[in-house]
Amino acid sequence: MTATAKSVHPDESPDADAPETDSSQSKEARLADYLRERAEAGDMYFKSKFIADEVGLSAKEIGALIVNLQESVDDLSIERWSYTGATTWRVEQTA
Repeated sequence: MTATAKSVHPDESPDADAPETDSSQSKEARLADYLRERAEAGDMYFKSKFIADEVGLSAKEIGALIVNLQESVDDLSIERWSYTGATTWRVEQTA
């Protein structure tokens, strides 16, 4: 059995035709939208590991993205609330 390598033009990535659903920006936007929806009813408290499946991200990805969102999203207040086994985040809408 032999494997053949797929040739890729230097200016193209191997998945150039794939949608950009996995880019950092889209993941960040997806998480921000999820938090906005959940915070509409009032303050929201969460641990990354408990929302990972709903958002379609790993807990580790959420942990990294939430730090970026703290400074980049103006309509949400995101703060580290407590740490018991994992960080609990508090989110509320500001606008």
